Amino acid sequence: MLVRPIFHKQRRLRVCANGVCWRGFASRKSVPVIALAIALLTTPARMLAQHGGGGRSQPGANSKPVICVHDCIDPHSGLGDDDDRNLERLMAVQATPDQTTSFNTLLKDVQAARDRLQSFIKLDQAPAASAPSDPPATLDRAVEKIRISSRNFLASFSPVQKSGLKEAARKVETADSDLDKQRIAFDHTLQSTKADSPPVAASAANLDTALATFQKQQLALGREMSIVLPSDGQDLSFILPSVKTAIDIAGRSISIALSGATARASSADSHDQFSLRVVADFSDLQQNITGVLRALLTLSPRCGERLEIQHASLTPLDPASLVVVRLHFERWICPGGSPMELASSEGTVEVKLTPSIEQTKIEQNKIEQNKLEQNKTGSNLIAQPRSVHLASEFGRVDADGLFRESLLSGSLGDTVREQVAAGLFPAMATAANLKATLPPVAQDSATLRKAQFQDAGAGQLRLVLDGQLQLSDEQTKQFAVQLKQPMSAQQTSPP
Repeated sequence: MLVRPIFHKQRRLRVCANGVCWRGFASRKSVPVIALAIALLTTPARMLAQHGGGGRSQPGANSKPVICVHDCIDPHSGLGDDDDRNLERLMAVQATPDQTTSFNTLLKDVQAARDRLQSFIKLDQAPAASAPSDPPATLDRAVEKIRISSRNFLASFSPVQKSGLKEAARKVETADSDLDKQRIAFDHTLQSTKADSPPVAASAANLDTALATFQKQQLALGREMSIVLPSDGQDLSFILPSVKTAIDIAGRSISIALSGATARASSADSHDQFSLRVVADFSDLQQNITGVLRALLTLSPRCGERLEIQHASLTPLDPASLVVVRLHFERWICPGGSPMELASSEGTVEVKLTPSIEQTKIEQNKIEQNKLEQNKTGSNLIAQPRSVHLASEFGRVDADGLFRESLLSGSLGDTVREQVAAGLFPAMATAANLKATLPPVAQDSATLRKAQFQDAGAGQLRLVLDGQLQLSDEQTKQFAVQLKQPMSAQQTSPP
């Protein structure tokens, strides 16, 4: 996985507005000369095409210049809606460690109850000395025990689990009710006839069927909660461990919580392809965005453009995010070497940030080399390296006069857009570093396909990264071991 920073002191930029584009290098520390400052005050419209060497159109009221690096691609490509919903649901209803322990104990007790019933059915073929002293009572207690354990397990569900697992839980409750009816019928039959009579045998068979259905519905519920995973290769899924990390952005410590999930999409020729989702919680960055941007955007040269950040906010704008910054602007000139304030203004700007996953030319060359190696070895498990990128564009610009012109046409606007993006990019890079979330066996087999911001609820921002994992059957087993999650729970077939 390659994550390459895209912000440098000298930047090759491509800026487009109204169908006209400009390419070149820009530095945020460039300061206009006194003559340019005076000219901007008197004839700003004539000077617009001269900034950056020409080729820039005059912005209109609806102009939204876009700045990105290396021609950012469409951010909307990637996993389909079904993959999004499946992974989203998988993460929402996953079992807690305590629930996993309780469920596995329940499964063992269910199998023990079935074994006791089979022992009773075969009593007429066993010597009297080998039979339990009171098999009906022992079986009755075993069935009642698993029913109580099942109800306690369902009662442990969180509100999100109750909502997401409503149908699976309903089927378990239906199977539980039928099991109780068959248990009562079996007890009544035993009390009214001999143990080796045909009616008892028929009632025992009905009870065994009820137990098998109860076990089947429990297994189905466990699979949905990522507790029990089938061995038939159809619905294999894993929950990635949650990780919390702290990074430095502009001198501030920002906490980022990472979580994720994988689900097998296909399996062929002893190779598995998994859909992958990693989610990064950016709520701490939201709370600190004013301080971060103040450190990145404050300009206070003796002569030139001075900028002060008064307030900033960061909110979701699916699939992008929106930064709103309130600014104080001053223009100073130094005639005769003495600074003099030429203009002062305040304004508010909106910057829309859109993430994407892009493949660079260098990475494409590596992929071609990988393909040659694949042809020699027959392997198809080499991941395609991709980089995370962030495009920024102005939305609404609420400013007047020279300040507005500097934002829309001058280097000041480039600086604001770039540094706002730079405030989020380190957090994005941290989320895209899959070594923090994937076990070692899968780190070189992951490919990111799509990046988008989402509203996690109550206006909290999160970054969602979707991609793929390609693993051999052996790597899939190692993947489960390194995650310390079960590969399968064998369902005992009815005899």
